[in-house]
Amino acid sequence: MRCFVAVELPLSMREEIGRLQSGIATDGLRLVRAELVHVTMKFLGDVPQEKVGAVAGALCRVKAAPFPAGVKGMGAFPGRTVRVVWLGLTGDFQELYRKIEEALSPLGFAPEARGFSPHVTLGRVARPDAEMNHRLCARIANFAALDLGSFTVDRFYLKKSTLTSGGPIYEDLAGFPL
Repeated sequence: MRCFVAVELPLSMREEIGRLQSGIATDGLRLVRAELVHVTMKFLGDVPQEKVGAVAGALCRVKAAPFPAGVKGMGAFPGRTVRVVWLGLTGDFQELYRKIEEALSPLGFAPEARGFSPHVTLGRVARPDAEMNHRLCARIANFAALDLGSFTVDRFYLKKSTLTSGGPIYEDLAGFPL
């Protein structure tokens, strides 16, 4: 099954993100449904059913304290050509990421080759072109100083992702308090 490790945002923040998305919507940008917005800490890919218990067991051993976090700023990956529109995060996500990586490494999950950049994905561009890229960059610039407030990260989840023609369906497999 396709799995990932994530931190959830508070419902009120996801609702605000839903309203915010209307300000960046444009043809060619596939927006993530606001109720599905989250912080991906580690994408695991296809995990055999018989290995899911071991993954959950390893994640149970992650020890970290709850920490304050915030959603601030908007940007894009990889840079000049927009492929992903994101919201920035503040808080100790790097430390939690490091501990999750350490816990999962013995199970054969390799560290991210690109490193970890904590963010919330708002949307993806399937086929960027110069005109759309220009429109998106201008819209993103309008939200550079965005501040959606703060929240406390006090747990993370192992999630299952089922891809459908109507978009992904996420299911919590296990939750892990900090």
